[in-house]
Amino acid sequence: MQSSSSVSLAVGVGGIKKSSWFAVKSVGSNTTLSDPCSVMAAPKWAQKTITLPPHNRGCHLITPKILKEIGEDLSGFNCGLANLFLQHTSASLTINENYDSDVRADTETFLNKIVPEGRSAPWKHTLEGPDDMPAHIKSSMFGCALTIPITNGKLNMGTWQGIWLCEHRDEPTARKVVVTLNGI
Repeated sequence: MQSSSSVSLAVGVGGIKKSSWFAVKSVGSNTTLSDPCSVMAAPKWAQKTITLPPHNRGCHLITPKILKEIGEDLSGFNCGLANLFLQHTSASLTINENYDSDVRADTETFLNKIVPEGRSAPWKHTLEGPDDMPAHIKSSMFGCALTIPITNGKLNMGTWQGIWLCEHRDEPTARKVVVTLNGI
C-alpha cells in the first residue's frame, strides 16, 4: 500500500536554518522524503522538575522563573516543543497576559465568582477544607499542562503572553512543574 503526506521540517546546519515542506512517501515499511539531500538532525530530549516557591491564592506570572531554570537546555533546541506539567490537583497552569497584573486579578475574581465556596456551596468533598473542592474544579478548568513551541532556542510565545501559575488554595504551597523539551 502506498500513501503520501506532507510534513514541514526545520533543520539547522552550521547556523543556517532551512525550513521547507517535504512530501513523505510510504511503501510498505519504507518511508522516503522527496528531498534526499536534506539533513535530518537526531531528536533530543531534556527534562527538569522545577519547584516553585509558595504563592498566595491567585494568578502569578512564572515565565521568568521557568526560563531561568530551563534556559541552558532550551538554548540547544532549534525547533521543538516544551511541555510543562504541574504535579498538583489544586492549582493550574495557563498562558495569558504578561504585562498588566489587573488581568491576573480579574481572572481570580472571575474564578471565585463562578466556583462557589463556603457553607452554601454544594460540594461533598470537604475533607481538606472548604477551598479544596473549588480548587479542584478551577484546576480542571485551566488544566495542569501546557505545550509551547520552541524556535531558535526560545519559547515561541506571543508578545503579550506569559506562563501563569494559578494557585487555588488559601494556604500557600510549593508547587512542582516537570518541564520536558523535545526537538532538534
